[in-house]
Amino acid sequence: MTSGVLDAVRVLAIANQKGGVGKTTTVINLAAYLGALEFKVLVVDCDPQSNATRSITPATPVEDSLYQVLMEGAAAEPAIVSTTTPNVDLLASSPELAGAEIELAGMHDRESVLARNLKGIVGSYDFTLIDCPPSLGLLTINALVAAEGLIIPVQCEYLALEGVAHLMDTIRRVRSGLNPRLRVFGLLMTMYDRRTSLSEEVVAEVRSHYPDLTFETLIPRNVRLGEAPSFGQPILDYDPGSSGAQAYASFAREVMARG
Repeated sequence: MTSGVLDAVRVLAIANQKGGVGKTTTVINLAAYLGALEFKVLVVDCDPQSNATRSITPATPVEDSLYQVLMEGAAAEPAIVSTTTPNVDLLASSPELAGAEIELAGMHDRESVLARNLKGIVGSYDFTLIDCPPSLGLLTINALVAAEGLIIPVQCEYLALEGVAHLMDTIRRVRSGLNPRLRVFGLLMTMYDRRTSLSEEVVAEVRSHYPDLTFETLIPRNVRLGEAPSFGQPILDYDPGSSGAQAYASFAREVMARG
């Protein structure tokens, strides 16, 4: 399934150097809703914590992980497995990936290893979603070099903009020296609680600084969103009527519409 939007942006990294902001939740649920709309989606788990890998259920056994692809020369295509989520495939992470930061440091063209391995594969997918670790280390830089667009989840809490500013500086450096195609696809406000003035204030502040980049959809604090990964399911399957499910359905529509 193709469109003008997909011609512009096919590979999206989801990144924020701050942990606990909803990166993996966004990756797995955006993938599920795009898959339900019959887009073919590849999830690349670039985080050694492997949360995305544990949050969706492979339909076939995982033999090689992203570590073997990046560090041991394994071919990427055979390492990709189908999942029980319709139209969603996975290039899995593993704990071994934690050592990749050190191993990559000594490699030639170390920032582009992921991009080289995904070249020729991402064209088979409507969307490739890269789940990044909560840091601005070499794994995240590799994701930014491989990506065409960046989605930044921003938690509705104090100092939210501080982390975004650091990430924006990194993006400028990546664009100038490594990947001129990269652009910020959007900022997604997460863990929004409409009962608190803090959430409202943070959303207003982020939108005032990035009015054209901030998505309209607000992802709420929702217990069901937190429960779903422990069952290896996206919220679409676990509780499609929940407020979290409705929010991610809305977000997927925004992603499709934004070119």
